[in-house]
Amino acid sequence: MKGRVLNGMRPTGRLHLGNYLGSVVNMVELQKDYECYFTIVDWHALTTGYEDTAELQDNILNIAIDWLSAGIDPEKSTVFVQSNVKEHGELHLLFSMVTPLSWLERVPTYKEQLKQLEGRNIATYGFLGYPVLMAADILVYKADTVPVGEDQLPHLEIAREIARRFNFLYQKQVFPEPQAKLTKFALLPGIDGRKMSKSYGNEIRMSDSPEEIRAKVAQMVTDPERIKKTDPGHPEVCVPYQFYKAFSAATHEAVAKECKSAGIGCVACKRRLADVIAERMAPIHERRQQLAAHPDDVRDILREGARRARLVAARTVEEAREAMNLRDL
Repeated sequence: MKGRVLNGMRPTGRLHLGNYLGSVVNMVELQKDYECYFTIVDWHALTTGYEDTAELQDNILNIAIDWLSAGIDPEKSTVFVQSNVKEHGELHLLFSMVTPLSWLERVPTYKEQLKQLEGRNIATYGFLGYPVLMAADILVYKADTVPVGEDQLPHLEIAREIARRFNFLYQKQVFPEPQAKLTKFALLPGIDGRKMSKSYGNEIRMSDSPEEIRAKVAQMVTDPERIKKTDPGHPEVCVPYQFYKAFSAATHEAVAKECKSAGIGCVACKRRLADVIAERMAPIHERRQQLAAHPDDVRDILREGARRARLVAARTVEEAREAMNLRDL
């Protein structure tokens, strides 16, 4: 029997190559061995972006297109929008009744993000209760496996604690304790060397055309000490080299050797890299154009995914209600 995976992504903008390598590639692989539920978590997007939702629907559609173009198969996986399965909200409410406030206040990322987003009014219950909603997302499908990065481990541990507490309080094994499947990937910098982020405007997007990819790669920051082509380079401080390691594992050592010996200049090196990335992303870009031309077909996939997800989620919520002695009259 296959294990069950839940993976969610916030619709905050078009996905970039960091998202692609860090999450989407892994999602495509998980389809082979797991029963997968892939959800676009629009309620989570509201925890830090509730003031302006003008682009929310476009972002949801674009993430769905990015996923499908990269190989997420709606015949193999259930692909849907979180808010279209209202059982997520009901289970979140039930969990909020049994979750101690201290559990949420001790989450490391809570205070960190309050500092990072200082000046924005995010001191809300929704922001504080983010891990409870995440627990509901996972446990409403009784997912036993959750792909996460190390920074998300505290949130997953709260999901496990909520499952244990619920089962103990109501003396019934309703929920499993989901296990982490740590995702390991090379952290891609943005073209300016900082973290790749839409907010910095330094990203290469999955939806970028080959021409856009080449233009952005040409702007990548290289070794600042390499002034002339004949100067030996230091690939470890060079942004293009980080992309070579991620997109051309077979040749990145040869590239480093050429750089160190001044066998290739930065301009030529970046042109070669642009070709490597454009070639890797070409079939995805082609599929994306086809999907983007028929947005209603993509919406139909999301609707069907929500229908299938509700069948599972409704059974789980009914079990939880029964355990808590909540019944329809």
